[in-house]
Amino acid sequence: MYFLGIGLVLLLLKYLEVGPVAAWSWLVVLAPFGLAVAWWAWADSTGYTKRKAMERENARKQERIDKNRKALGTLGSKKRR
Repeated sequence: MYFLGIGLVLLLLKYLEVGPVAAWSWLVVLAPFGLAVAWWAWADSTGYTKRKAMERENARKQERIDKNRKALGTLGSKKRR
């Protein structure tokens, strides 16, 4: 996502001919978009994206379970016999 943001900023600066970016080659200005595509291809092919999504789901699920246990008064209480 960072590559995409950097690419958009560089593209805007190049188009508006602002600062030293105006003198840069279009290849340099468009390079972050290629890097973003490469990153997304790698992340999807290695399962990085799916793994991060599963971690977020599991964290939300655990937070929900802890919240419900706390509401019921069973979180952290000792068992009575």
